[in-house]
Amino acid sequence: MQDKEIVPIDEFSDMWDVLTQEERMYLRENTTIQHFKKNQVIYCEGEQPAYLICLITGKVKIYKEGIGGRNQIVMMVKPKESFAYRAFLAEESYLTCAAAVEATSAYFVPLNVIHEMICSNNKLAFTFIKIMAKELGRAHSRTVNLTQKHIRGRLAEAIINLIEHYGLEDDGKTINICLSREDLANISNMTTANAIRTLSTFVSEQILIVNGRHITILDREKLQKISKIG
Repeated sequence: MQDKEIVPIDEFSDMWDVLTQEERMYLRENTTIQHFKKNQVIYCEGEQPAYLICLITGKVKIYKEGIGGRNQIVMMVKPKESFAYRAFLAEESYLTCAAAVEATSAYFVPLNVIHEMICSNNKLAFTFIKIMAKELGRAHSRTVNLTQKHIRGRLAEAIINLIEHYGLEDDGKTINICLSREDLANISNMTTANAIRTLSTFVSEQILIVNGRHITILDREKLQKISKIG
């Protein structure tokens, strides 16, 4: 996709609907587009935040580096979603890392520009508060689920969340994202070996089919029951 084929950021995502026409032009004038290859790091833990990033195409994982090189994926980002600005608003460095799961394009807006518009537009400030409040609620639920559910429930819930977040391919059964076993494990807070064994169990129970990194759902109702039982 060429940059000239991409619509302006204020028309791409409805979070900017509250902007005045003057603010829209200011946002456009200060927005650039960057492209990332599969697995390319977008930002690292400890760096100072400089841009709000709004995903155009592709998929991004936000993760926290753990002990012994094991990572914990805390959020998956899809097109039209914005990220990388929380640390700036909290006046701290990044606590997480971000990397492209596949070839990715994104809008980059300097955070000083975002700060100016938030200060001058109360509706935009409320928009950011609402987005972060929803993310905090999801984080609370996720913390409980990852600490109280057994590995079957955690992996089932992770798969359900991927379906709800990214949707299904044209066959209506295959999840529209390809993740490594390691990434599935990192989303579900388990070892890669446990993720592989649990996936194999789901296959033997005819709940899903695994073809490389593609997961095709055969019995979504049963998968949902497992995710709720834990």
